[in-house]
Amino acid sequence: MKLTRRSGILLHISSLPGRHGIGDLGPSAYQFVEFLVESGQKLWQVLPVCPTGYGDSPYQCFSAFAGNPLFIDLDALREQDLLPSTDLAEAPSFPLDRVDYGSVINFKLSALRQAANRFFAVSSHPEQARFAIFCQKNAWWLDDYTLFMVCKEVHAGAVWTDWEPAIRQRAPTALKEWSARLAREIQVRKYWQFEFFRQWENLKTHCHRFDIRIMGDIPMYVAHDSADVWAHQDLFRLDAHGHPTAVAGVPPDYFSATGQLWGNPVYRWDVAADSGYGWWIDRFRTSFQLFDIARLDHFRGFEAYWEVPVDAITAASGKWSKGPGAKFFQALQDELGELPIVAENLGVITGEVEAIRKQFGFPGMSLLQFAFGTDPQGSSFRPHNYPRELVAYTGGHDNDTTVGWWSSSGAGDSTRTPEDVQKEREFARSYLGLENEAINWALIRAVLASVADMAIIPLQDVLGLGSEARMNLPGSVSGNWKWRYQPSALTNEITQRLKMLTMLYDR
Repeated sequence: MKLTRRSGILLHISSLPGRHGIGDLGPSAYQFVEFLVESGQKLWQVLPVCPTGYGDSPYQCFSAFAGNPLFIDLDALREQDLLPSTDLAEAPSFPLDRVDYGSVINFKLSALRQAANRFFAVSSHPEQARFAIFCQKNAWWLDDYTLFMVCKEVHAGAVWTDWEPAIRQRAPTALKEWSARLAREIQVRKYWQFEFFRQWENLKTHCHRFDIRIMGDIPMYVAHDSADVWAHQDLFRLDAHGHPTAVAGVPPDYFSATGQLWGNPVYRWDVAADSGYGWWIDRFRTSFQLFDIARLDHFRGFEAYWEVPVDAITAASGKWSKGPGAKFFQALQDELGELPIVAENLGVITGEVEAIRKQFGFPGMSLLQFAFGTDPQGSSFRPHNYPRELVAYTGGHDNDTTVGWWSSSGAGDSTRTPEDVQKEREFARSYLGLENEAINWALIRAVLASVADMAIIPLQDVLGLGSEARMNLPGSVSGNWKWRYQPSALTNEITQRLKMLTMLYDR
């Protein structure tokens, strides 16, 4: 993929401000685009926008194809006369600086159900026709996803492996019976997807008017409790009851001395290859329609992945197993043409992994926070060693904020010792020529000034926020993905400072 020199901001949709408890595709998204324009940015990177499940993580979703209904702008539904103004005026008082997922889910899904019922009752014939076309066009994933979700609801949220054997195993008669019995609720869920994708397309079109491109995220793995695994059990390493026989993770690394145990089922790559990688091709095609550029998470797993026994307590007892390699990306390219992919090539990266990345022209990633420590690979994260075909970050969604990283003792967020932290700071001060400049702006300046074609900065770093604004702490199971910024935070001073640096370094 050919890159042009530009820069942008990493900010997930959930982190946008707004009065309904979570960021959405409404006015706050358009106001953020205005900030991007005024500060000279050309990229908006988001995390996966699929419906979240366990732990509210966008990397543990109920579907790899569906959109998150919590991101639907309720005010847009009010303007369509699908929600009464009084109901929205009486919305709960949500926290402004974080997402209270439990309260948000209860409120928004209730409002969305009401809007769906009114849509089917009063919408015009053209609107109904557009909905019907959407359902027909997307039936290949939409039917499975919506049936899966209403079956979960009937089973009080239970994992699909705990359902009755017939529907768990997708017996044709059971699928037909459950679909007929739950038809009304299925239609409601289909409407939510119709409205999500309509609002998303409107926002994407608005971004394009200002030459802003959206960079999304394709996780390598999908959640076990998902429509994807339930509907395509043959593609995953499962036993006769649908339980994983091996799970995914990563070996011990910067973040954890025992590795990270993700728990996602690993793939049966032989079966995927025999089917011509059809499910994967559909998945990438859908992502490329949603995003202009896709960051492929855990890219190294396609060459070799860390496979952990299903009963392991930590990921340390795992082993490397071979992935599909270059033939997988060749199949994608043969079907889809040029692949607008950025490869997340962080962690334990081998020559074989880099050979595949270079073969297909995927730019890699570099995180400046990794440049100053004792890791032998640290020198590759230093700007003087950057290639042009690179996306450079101050930090990522799994990192502490730059201010939090700088003020941290190292305990709790990585394997760094206090001595490591002290040496890291001394080296960073020398490397960055740090005197009076705030650490967040010093790192921002370094990545913008680098030769890397693309530079992306988490909004938390632009705002100079500490660890309270961290998005995710790897290895922790709660308290993540909640941070939101306030509209007043995007001051004219910050906007102009970012614009000045962006113009100064030809971004």
